[in-house]
Amino acid sequence: MTAPAHLPYGGIPTFARAPLVGPQGDWHADVAALGIPFDIALGFRPGARFAPRALREASLRSVPPLTGLDGVTRLAGVTFADAGDVILPSLEPELARDRITEAARLVRARCRLPVFLGGDHSVSFPLLRAFEDVEALHVVQLDAHLDFTDTRNDTRFSNSSPFRRACEALPNLVHITTIGLRGLRFDPEAVAAARARGHALIPMTEVQTNLQGVLDRLPTGQNVYISVDADAFDPAVLPGTSSPEPDGLTYTQAMGLLAATARQNTVVGLDLVELAPNLDPSGRSELLSARLIMETLCEVFA
Repeated sequence: MTAPAHLPYGGIPTFARAPLVGPQGDWHADVAALGIPFDIALGFRPGARFAPRALREASLRSVPPLTGLDGVTRLAGVTFADAGDVILPSLEPELARDRITEAARLVRARCRLPVFLGGDHSVSFPLLRAFEDVEALHVVQLDAHLDFTDTRNDTRFSNSSPFRRACEALPNLVHITTIGLRGLRFDPEAVAAARARGHALIPMTEVQTNLQGVLDRLPTGQNVYISVDADAFDPAVLPGTSSPEPDGLTYTQAMGLLAATARQNTVVGLDLVELAPNLDPSGRSELLSARLIMETLCEVFA
């Protein structure tokens, strides 16, 4: 017996109660979710491999269509599909990256907007490789950390390096705007390299003191891939992440940035990474993250 859409307790948990379809096959949808249960590239606490399943369950709190207090119904008529998870080898990271790219390409071919459920932030590199055909690609990255390191502990493909590798591999990746930077540990070479490419490095202090100025620095009229690292948030808001940093984004600040990005650009992809549900027994980290994804989709499809 199939559970009604408004009851999240029964049946197979799929993103937004969408049909489970797999990355291949004869299907098409406006939005398709693809899970990337991978966290062997972390430098600190593991657990991001559990996020895709947790996000699917949390998404059932907000199954579209969604009608707000203002009486406006959002995501009505928008079709969803859940493409499942990429099947990843446990200890073959290069093969894992190739499979992630291949699956992302297959999903892109079947939907208007792919939503990628990470996974540590290293997965953003193989995901971005699937967008090599997008003209003048911009990335808007919400993150406490720059993730532009060349190497860390002799490793070139850690969660500290996805955007460095993406810039090397993708001539069409023309600009990155990173918002929410903070913490005690930054790689001076990575900062210099990002600035040399003309990327926008926006610290959390600027968000706190001049949010409108930050909004004015967002791209406009561009093809944008959005990457949200869970540690962009203040850990008091979202504690379930590997490397939390104090004084991060509030939900309102994050949604303001994502809403503006969605309204004034063409969003071609969205990932949410570094969520470690095992580090938050309250479960609120995945609930907030799933809500963030759904509310961003409301803006994209407004």
